[in-house]
Amino acid sequence: MPRFALHVAEPSKVTQTADTEHLYWRTDSDSTFLSTMNRTNLGPTLGAFGPVNPLNVDAVRVAVATLAADRSTKRSGGGSNWNSRDFEVRVAVSDKVAWSEVASELGDLIGFLTGDRWIFKFVSEKYAPEPMAMPTWQYERVVLLSGGADSIIGALQTRQELDAAKTCAFVSHFSPGWVAPEQRNLAQGIQELVTGPDQQHLQIHLNRRQQRLDGTSFRNELSSRSRSFLFVTLGLAAASIDQVELWIPENGFASLNPPLGPDRLGSLSTKTTHPAFLRGLQEVLATVGAHADLKNPFANLTKGEMFGVAVDLVGKAKASKLLSATNSCAHTGHPGHRPSASTACGVCFGCVVRRAAFRAAGLRDRTNYANPAYSAALADWLARESIVPVVRSFVARGVRTRDLLAMSLPDSISLEDAADLCDRAIGELGGYCG
Repeated sequence: MPRFALHVAEPSKVTQTADTEHLYWRTDSDSTFLSTMNRTNLGPTLGAFGPVNPLNVDAVRVAVATLAADRSTKRSGGGSNWNSRDFEVRVAVSDKVAWSEVASELGDLIGFLTGDRWIFKFVSEKYAPEPMAMPTWQYERVVLLSGGADSIIGALQTRQELDAAKTCAFVSHFSPGWVAPEQRNLAQGIQELVTGPDQQHLQIHLNRRQQRLDGTSFRNELSSRSRSFLFVTLGLAAASIDQVELWIPENGFASLNPPLGPDRLGSLSTKTTHPAFLRGLQEVLATVGAHADLKNPFANLTKGEMFGVAVDLVGKAKASKLLSATNSCAHTGHPGHRPSASTACGVCFGCVVRRAAFRAAGLRDRTNYANPAYSAALADWLARESIVPVVRSFVARGVRTRDLLAMSLPDSISLEDAADLCDRAIGELGGYCG
């Protein structure tokens, strides 16, 4: 079983064990991570954020350790044919007693997200806090802004709903550098489109380095399902300062994560906004005393219906331009994949749902998709990666009762409501590729 430990102490003060991968989050050169917020050093006490609830600081550390372990442990197989891995992760936190009491529930929750088995343990370590920013604003709402279409619509609606005298925060996280300017451009575009509150854009770069402190290279697993867990905990850290709601905008169809086929039990999209995950995360965080006020405001809408919200807010022409500038592709910019940072593949699940949403909303799709006519090699790659045949079969089959039962729905969502949402989404998919 791979074992990982996240430390905030100096490496010289840590007892090394041969069976454990030791990770260090610090603001000096002895750090396993690159970590900044708006290009200012971001250390393990999150001083650059301001007065964050210490238990939310702990939650971010747990997420950092989880993502580093996830990224550093290769899976066998690929696509929906992944193996299930086992992890033991030890994290330095401010209250090891509180976190130890929810260790089992936390392990189950992250296992639901990644499809693996997790054991969490907690320890105390001393770390000199980095300088703390003292905000001159008070947030009314915090919104996750990934750069995807759904997050942009959440930001648009926030600016439309909040009074101009208020302040909202958009929280972005990125690993590859090409994502950062896209997020900044989108945040600026939102501000220009809708009159609304003053907005703060908190852009966080928090990523495990390619090499250990001794210069040897980490293994690199590209799937990294746990990255979204880190994104949510960063958003909650910002929201904890003024005890406000965190919005996690995602269309309800993607959140339910329906199985596309008998061998694809929701494995092609994230479970971060799945209602069972959000409820479980709220329960775990509330139990330890962390801020846990989060919401998916579009849980009952399809992606096409969300695009309709954007049309209502800014009109067809502006919605088309803004949404086309977002990125929904699972392959864009990934090492070894064909599309460049400025190109979407057009054939992954995210791209197919996106293209169907443009069509359903009656919007022109100006997205730059990979053109198979560019080369025979690109055409072959797109044909191999295309999810379109699977989606066509899914549309023809529809969602059955046993599919709904496989979605792990909480008691608050009826099978009838879930079926209706899926049927509306299937109608959109069928309009594009049925």
